[in-house]
Amino acid sequence: MIGRMNTSHLRGCPASPRTTATRLVLLGLLVSCGGGGDGGGNAIGDPPAAAPALPGVTVSAASPVAPGCNGGRDTGSVFVNAEVEPIVAASPVTSDLLVGAWQQDRASDGGARALVSAVSADGGRSWTRTLQPMSRCGGAAPGSTGDFERATDPWVDIGADGTVHLMGLAFSGRSLAAGSSSAMLVTRSSDGGRTWSAPRVLQRDGETHFNDKNTLTVDPLDARFVYAVWNRLDQAGNGPTLMARSTDGGIGWEAAREIYVPAVGAGVSQTVGNRIVVLTEGPERGLLVNLFTQIDTVAGQSSATLRAMRSADRGVTWSAPVTIAEHRGIGTRDPDTGAAIRDGAIVPSIAAGPGGVLWVAWQDARYSGGVRDAIALSRSNDGARSWSAPVAVNRDPAVAAFTPVLAVHPDGRIALMHFDLRSNTADPGTLLADLWLLSSRDGAVWAETALARRVDIAIAPATGNGAFLGDYQGLAASGRVLVPLVALPGPDTANRSEVVALRVDLPPAAATARKHIARAGTPAPGMVDETGFARARSAAIRRAMEARLPGWGGRVGQRP
Repeated sequence: MIGRMNTSHLRGCPASPRTTATRLVLLGLLVSCGGGGDGGGNAIGDPPAAAPALPGVTVSAASPVAPGCNGGRDTGSVFVNAEVEPIVAASPVTSDLLVGAWQQDRASDGGARALVSAVSADGGRSWTRTLQPMSRCGGAAPGSTGDFERATDPWVDIGADGTVHLMGLAFSGRSLAAGSSSAMLVTRSSDGGRTWSAPRVLQRDGETHFNDKNTLTVDPLDARFVYAVWNRLDQAGNGPTLMARSTDGGIGWEAAREIYVPAVGAGVSQTVGNRIVVLTEGPERGLLVNLFTQIDTVAGQSSATLRAMRSADRGVTWSAPVTIAEHRGIGTRDPDTGAAIRDGAIVPSIAAGPGGVLWVAWQDARYSGGVRDAIALSRSNDGARSWSAPVAVNRDPAVAAFTPVLAVHPDGRIALMHFDLRSNTADPGTLLADLWLLSSRDGAVWAETALARRVDIAIAPATGNGAFLGDYQGLAASGRVLVPLVALPGPDTANRSEVVALRVDLPPAAATARKHIARAGTPAPGMVDETGFARARSAAIRRAMEARLPGWGGRVGQRP
């Protein structure tokens, strides 16, 4: 049985034999549900439209981890059956083949008991799951490569030769504490994600360093080249970007090396959220671009900047980074209780489109003068050398929006998925959120659809930084459709979150749906308490980093 989710709070169309009870409301775009949609969109303030709904498929199932397994770690609370932070990739070779992965049984004090991968051969309608031996509870034998207490940060990609690559972070002990260790692990599959090679170590450190926030990219122009990037933090709080590269399709890997070492005066500096994309069209075809957030802490005050660096020789050498924009996010909170939500606040998203255009999205509170985060978007038309002024693209400016995920459809349309709180009520016992998909051809005019309405984030797994569904979610283009692979709150405390897949048809080019223009600008000078705004941003950075690395604030000297 594939599904377990109670969906009394969701609406949908009748389930097919392969469709679970999970049903998500889709508004505004054409959908694949036994007939087309009406192409109509919802303007802000409009009542919900009675549009056909697309059934979601619950991809996760009852935890495959052995009952009682704790990997040798007794700290924190483990939320059995809670799946978070999914990622998905579509095969460029085999039609309708998708491979995803997620954290299985999230723990309150970091990581999960295991990572699980899943493969679909029918475009996301049905899935088969595999427990990955990147942790003891994932099935790793004592003394093996995956012999760690926990695993986290799954990432997948598929090459032009059909080879699937999976990367994860495995760790034991409290980060940077005596006896602790962390490692970046990779595995590959030559049969579409059904079976996998033994995990391979790209970098392993003991208590002197902590490896964090990894991503992996297969070069879409040459499947022999695979790039893995992450940040590596030391005891003082400094964290350069490391990259490991394979030139034979993931069979062998070069030694990991630093490709950028941030520095800021007398303070400490690190990167986070590193992600490589490859330009496949335009005058700089083959160019690698690495996006990251740089966090600088000086005299106890932290600030963040979005930056990008370039490589024209498949990662051998890299340019100095270019600044995209100051990161002015403050993170998301429950508007009724003030409780923090652990969102993707310091992890930006990047996608490359036709013609070599690059898009970057992130959370940013500049548009409300530091009151709440919006979704900011910037573009580059010249291979990441320069970037447009960021504009806000989320449709309701009166509520917080968070955890943006970008993808570009093969025909050039931009897709941007994010959560917001427009359905929340004054009930302090719930935190109702909506999941939205925006689509655009130019980044200025957008159509909006709702993927899930009124899901209660309050029931999601709890961490030290609030309820958690993931620093990112999955979104991939498969043929003519988009396939979101998302973590959504479950029905009760025995099943706090589920991974769900959808299939979404974007509107045709001539669609007449009402559209919305991207919002730009910030409050007028003098209208914002810039000192207070800077403090709020610094505090948000501390919350985000403490969730990843307990004690981070003390290491970098950041004020409480």
